[in-house]
Amino acid sequence: MSSSLKFYNTLTREKTAFQPIDADNVRMYVCGPTVYDYAHIGNARPAIVFDVLFRLLRHVYGDTHVTYARNITDVDDKINARALRDHPGLPLNDAIRLVTEKTETQYHQDIAALGCIEPTVEPRATDNIPQMVTIIERLIARGHAYVAEGEVLFDTKSMTDYGQLSKRPLDEQQAGARIAVDVHKKNPGDFVLWKLSSHNEPGWDSPWGRGRPGWHIECSAMSERYLGEVFDIHGGGLDLIFPHHENEIAQSRCAHGTHVMANVWMHNGFVQIEGRKMSKSDGNFITIHELLATETFGGRQWPGEILRLAMLMTHYREPIDFSVKRLEEAERLIAKWPAADAPDASVAPCPIVIEALGDDLNTVAAVQRLHQLAQEANADRALLPMFAASAALLGVLPKMAEVDEAVAAAIDALIGMRLEMLKAKNFAEADRIRNELSDKGIQLKDTKDAATGERVTTWEVKR
Repeated sequence: MSSSLKFYNTLTREKTAFQPIDADNVRMYVCGPTVYDYAHIGNARPAIVFDVLFRLLRHVYGDTHVTYARNITDVDDKINARALRDHPGLPLNDAIRLVTEKTETQYHQDIAALGCIEPTVEPRATDNIPQMVTIIERLIARGHAYVAEGEVLFDTKSMTDYGQLSKRPLDEQQAGARIAVDVHKKNPGDFVLWKLSSHNEPGWDSPWGRGRPGWHIECSAMSERYLGEVFDIHGGGLDLIFPHHENEIAQSRCAHGTHVMANVWMHNGFVQIEGRKMSKSDGNFITIHELLATETFGGRQWPGEILRLAMLMTHYREPIDFSVKRLEEAERLIAKWPAADAPDASVAPCPIVIEALGDDLNTVAAVQRLHQLAQEANADRALLPMFAASAALLGVLPKMAEVDEAVAAAIDALIGMRLEMLKAKNFAEADRIRNELSDKGIQLKDTKDAATGERVTTWEVKR
């Protein structure tokens, strides 16, 4: 199956036509959260961006022909530290489990509120330790890794083209591990694959002793297990290009003897808060949960669809200035859109929306066209199904609020009475009924039947 999709590839620094390895199984991997703390608004951006890409790929190739893997990192020194801080009286493994389970549950709730659908598979790092050990053994056997003082390190100088993704010369690079490494490295840029664990640290048995994996090897193992040695798209935030993604590529290519790890590398831009870099020390570190459930930002809570739309109003590769003004702009925009039921699977999204998303996920152009379509659907309800399908492709479908059947019947009866008053030219009573419904949060919309020319009135719950 051919498509007109074009994506910017960080690896080649070019926007080129997308050709999947196998159109019957398009495969995408995106780095997920390290579950030691609530996800912040910067974490929301890749979740939203690659959710839109997932939706687009499913539309083009079919729901059952796209595999989206997004991992959970549940072994990390930050997790260990948080577990010791929050649960000092518990054994470390029990404390770690409490931290990771609580944080993972909150992450899933937060991104679901942002309209993100579940990935095809969501592997946990701790469920893939044997796969990591296997890759490390291959790297040692092929001369790309070495054991030093009980640790296993990747030998960056063993790979002649190391650094292709970040385009950084090897002599300018620093150790790419979140776990501290000592002076026993052969080269300054060598990074840890396996780290020894003390008795009070989580660890697994391995040929090199009881230990735990380095950060980068986790994603190499999980992507291979669920997507294969070479797959179509690897995504994540711009901050992951170096060292994480660079080192993933090095590990995977050298272990498997492949030319690439993924054919296309896509990275979303940074998120600033009111024009400043997000930082706990500056007091502008904001979690998704705080935005959704508290009045931390702008003195109010923000619905998930508003947060999502605000993200999509900037191209994914550009930086975002996440501000109250931006959220208010998104809110004003979506308030003008008609509410709609779930889209009809037989109705295709607007071709212009599809075309915009197919051009390197241009959500800015897609949202602009969606807004035009919303205005058209407000005037012509026949366009509502196309609007719903297009909005669903972006994940910003304004849903109709649920209304009790008895209440709905009463509303329909009042609308019928109003129509009779209009036919009788009793406009005052007709206006009274409309105003009464409006006061109760029910918005009426009058149109004409295309065939008979008679007035047709529909209603929806005002948002």
